[in-house]
Amino acid sequence: MERELSRLTIITKDKAQVTMESLYQDLERRIVASPPGLCTIDLTRSFIKMCLAQSCGKCVPCRVGLRQLARLFDDVLDGNATEETLDVIRLTAEGIYYSADCAIGYEAAKLVLKCIDGCEDDFRSHMERGFCSCNSNQPVACVKSCPAGVDIPGYIALVHEGRYADAVRLIRRDNPMPTTCAYICEHPCENRCKRTLIDAPVNIRGLKKMAVDNAGDVPVPACNEPTGKKVAIIGGGPGGLSAAYYLALMGHKVTIFEQRKQLGGMLRYGIPNYRLPRKKLDAEINSILSTGIEVKKNISVGTDITLEDINKEYNAVYISIGAHADKKIGIDGEDAKTGVISAVEMLRAIGDDEMPDYTGKRVVVIGGGNVAMDVARSSVRLGAEKVSIVYRRRKADMTALPEEVEGAEAEGCDVLELMSPVRIEKDENDAAVGLWVQPQMISRIKGGRPSPKTAAKDEVLIPCDLIVVAIGQGIETRYFEEHGVTVKRGTIEALDTSEIKERKGIFAGGDCVTGPATVIRAIAAGKVAAANIDEYLGYHHEITSDVEIPYAGYEDKVPCGRVEVALRDAADRKKDFEPIEYGFSCEEACQESGRCLRCDHFGFGSFRGGREKQW
Repeated sequence: MERELSRLTIITKDKAQVTMESLYQDLERRIVASPPGLCTIDLTRSFIKMCLAQSCGKCVPCRVGLRQLARLFDDVLDGNATEETLDVIRLTAEGIYYSADCAIGYEAAKLVLKCIDGCEDDFRSHMERGFCSCNSNQPVACVKSCPAGVDIPGYIALVHEGRYADAVRLIRRDNPMPTTCAYICEHPCENRCKRTLIDAPVNIRGLKKMAVDNAGDVPVPACNEPTGKKVAIIGGGPGGLSAAYYLALMGHKVTIFEQRKQLGGMLRYGIPNYRLPRKKLDAEINSILSTGIEVKKNISVGTDITLEDINKEYNAVYISIGAHADKKIGIDGEDAKTGVISAVEMLRAIGDDEMPDYTGKRVVVIGGGNVAMDVARSSVRLGAEKVSIVYRRRKADMTALPEEVEGAEAEGCDVLELMSPVRIEKDENDAAVGLWVQPQMISRIKGGRPSPKTAAKDEVLIPCDLIVVAIGQGIETRYFEEHGVTVKRGTIEALDTSEIKERKGIFAGGDCVTGPATVIRAIAAGKVAAANIDEYLGYHHEITSDVEIPYAGYEDKVPCGRVEVALRDAADRKKDFEPIEYGFSCEEACQESGRCLRCDHFGFGSFRGGREKQW
């Protein structure tokens, strides 16, 4: 027994292994922080070489084939490749894919085949012109990742100096709704922040919130001289408001036609007050309207006024109706007389301050997006006894922001993952009393995420008093389609609309073109539409800002933790619709803004030659 015990050893990490694990973490950070616009050929070659370094060397396809692929990619990047080189790359990759012993080889080959199929133009650019066709005109990763192209390093530097009003002015050059985005933006800019190379991305949204909460009343810029041109905006959501703002600054006379009682679109009728305070939203909308925009509320195009009448009276029309139609899930019992509503219906009532009473009710929410989380968390605040979120995939696959899911769970909502709705149970009064769900199991990966399939388990009944369907929104395009506006697959075709002879001057953008998307994308679409309409009217106005950006310092950027926005305690915040976030203190904002690497000044960003407008 003693002899046996003497053979047992505890394997501990030696210095080399610890170093390697540190290198793995460094590599992960570099991949996460890869900016948009990289050369796909160069990046793929780097991945091939990384896979080659991982190879055990046992099988020839992996050991020899990957090295050969790396050399072929070198020929492409050096301008020495021909059509024959591409054929050899494809054949070599296919050979490795079908004959390699393990995933290191065949997954590397699969990556190469994907690159050839998806980036053929890049290969030909290197072969024919000797350089990459990738877009490198905007090297600042956060700015490139922002749909509106906001000068993020610039306003972070202003926040660092406590110049909050100037920060808001700079943001407004590219985004007229800084307050809205400070509270609810999904911050895609943070996904590629180069600070990730050191520790963690800068809390960009938190710093924007610091600016708008402390800037006070910041007047909008003065409008240009009147042009005499009239533009109609159909829809008063974030996209329509953004287009109206920039067109008004350019000097055009703008009128917004809004179907509902109040402006804001899904900002008001889809996002609860605890996430976006109504007072903040109203103040921002009033700021936009102070440019002289006229508003006509409770006007439905197609009922109260025709598209033809608008087109005749105005020199240009921008359709920005958003996605406000609910979607049916298509299961038996969904037509119950009571007990089944859509998320759109519920949030629209809340937006008009018509608060339903869910006291003591058991609520089931179907869906896994941000809207589903808003509905679930609102139900808690409306007095629901129990709230369950039913989702047919895993919680990790939800399209909702992770912080939204975490917030819902912290407030007492149950997430029932891998449960697919089958039918709705109704009583003798045609009221919904439960939801039957079929357990799922995770299966093959499709479209980048594992797909669910029916598990060999019995259906489960979830008793409830109310079912809220939150599986997405549709677009009400029928009227516009009937009147000559091109509609494809349920969305308006933006490019063809203004070219129809009898509909000259009609433009479209936002959710009604792309389908339901984020607020910042709707704002960006409105900004682009304003520029296109201005060009169509015969002008070329530029929106500029005279804010002076602080010069970048040369202090060392030592590793430092990321400051997070603090939240009210879940036990307190779930009792009301008051805002759930606290703002940064001056100390926190100064530290967090000081983490910015100022990519706009250092590195390739210094070659841009100033801060020209982004559109």
